[in-house]
Amino acid sequence: MTRILSLLTALLLSGPVFAQDQGAAARAAAEALEQAGVQLDRAESARDRVAALTQTVRAYEDGLTAMREGLRAAAIRERELSLRLAAQEAEVAQLLGVLSALGGEVQPNSFLHPQGPLGTARSGMLVAAVTPGLAEKADRLREDLQEVSALRQIQQSAAGTLEKGLRGAQDARTALSKAIADRTDLPRRFTMDPIRTQILISSTETLQGFASGLSQIAEDEVPENLPRIIARKGNLPLPVRGLILRRAGESDAAGVARPGIVVATRPRALVTTPSAATIRYAGPLLDYGLVSILEPQSGLLIVLSGLAETYGEAGQVIPEGSPVGVMGGEIAQSGDMLSPSGERGGNARSETLYIEVREGEAPVDPLTWFANEQG
Repeated sequence: MTRILSLLTALLLSGPVFAQDQGAAARAAAEALEQAGVQLDRAESARDRVAALTQTVRAYEDGLTAMREGLRAAAIRERELSLRLAAQEAEVAQLLGVLSALGGEVQPNSFLHPQGPLGTARSGMLVAAVTPGLAEKADRLREDLQEVSALRQIQQSAAGTLEKGLRGAQDARTALSKAIADRTDLPRRFTMDPIRTQILISSTETLQGFASGLSQIAEDEVPENLPRIIARKGNLPLPVRGLILRRAGESDAAGVARPGIVVATRPRALVTTPSAATIRYAGPLLDYGLVSILEPQSGLLIVLSGLAETYGEAGQVIPEGSPVGVMGGEIAQSGDMLSPSGERGGNARSETLYIEVREGEAPVDPLTWFANEQG
């Protein structure tokens, strides 16, 4: 009996277990995905379908990201509780056995000691000190078991929500691509000469050389009438949701340093213009892959490279927040997204967007123009 009481006392002193609802983020994300679906329906009749669908795609991106993170947190918490309960299995069994032996009304005289009145008195004092903690410990164990059950239910019910969200995101991207292709209301500053463009690409070996010759490929160019954005310097939004992987001047794994920044993004992330701008070029360029070069104001160029698709045509003037491309990669299936490790769930930001800003003939640190808000 003394051994059991000592064991129970040690168990009680091991620290309380506070149940945490790690599924709250997953539930909030499910609501966000439902709202994105409503936005998708409304976008079909919106006056500016491109703007409405852009917001819808971003809403799906944010909702799916929150769902992944919420489910991963729930899975980690569920595993943590399960392992802890499994490790305490023997102690829990002894605890339940003692509680069962004591019955519903626990009194110090429930234990009779073989050493007589003195042993019984000592035993009673020890039981009187321990029994309130026994009930508290039982309550904590009950809360942990209930949380494990709730977290498992959240993960099981999330599969349908994820599947619906993934379909909705794909539908929104498809509708956006079509809306951009059908768009005819954009002003045009110039027409690109394809022959001159190919000559320029063939004759240049650097981004600087290509950027310097952009004016040579334009025909029938009209003066720019976009508002200057110098007042917004340092506060422009990044063109894509992501994390800055490398800053200006930092070397990559091959030891190559470039004057722009590299942003790690999720697969198929939407890339938008941070301000109203003229599309100076959109297409393949040197070893930069697919590139979109934007001119928000005269003498300022924003170069975005590493795209899987580009939207818009050279010479078009597009409003702020307009899509200019989409990142590559494959969207994971809902079953993969439920993986607790996140290794197969598209959880990693596997795509990279290179962003370079050029003032006149020289590149500058892009973070002097963009707000360093990562997401």
